[in-house]
Amino acid sequence: MTTADIAKDFTELLKQGDSHSAAAKYNADDITSYEAMEGPMSVCNGKEAVKQKGEWWEANHEVHGGSIDGPYVNGDQFALRFTFDVTPKSTGERVKMDEVGLYTVKNGKISEERFYY
Repeated sequence: MTTADIAKDFTELLKQGDSHSAAAKYNADDITSYEAMEGPMSVCNGKEAVKQKGEWWEANHEVHGGSIDGPYVNGDQFALRFTFDVTPKSTGERVKMDEVGLYTVKNGKISEERFYY
């Protein structure tokens, strides 16, 4: 599969609300994830660590809605724009999030993801 093929299928799975299948199918075992924040989850190494980060996010946020735009492909990378309407359970304050994810594909798998917000 080309990067464009992977980006399209990955994005469709996310749009269907199936982020778990998207990650299981496309994340490399040695994926690295970078968040634009400080703290213990600012860098996660490995498929299991990235999965745990996602599970933490889901457990700590109530999602009211959102959208995904893209993919925007360039070489071995693609970007997605995410908007979310969420309530962090820690604050109870509803917020709108706007974020870009940049994904790098190597050997048919996503080897790196970086989030900008």
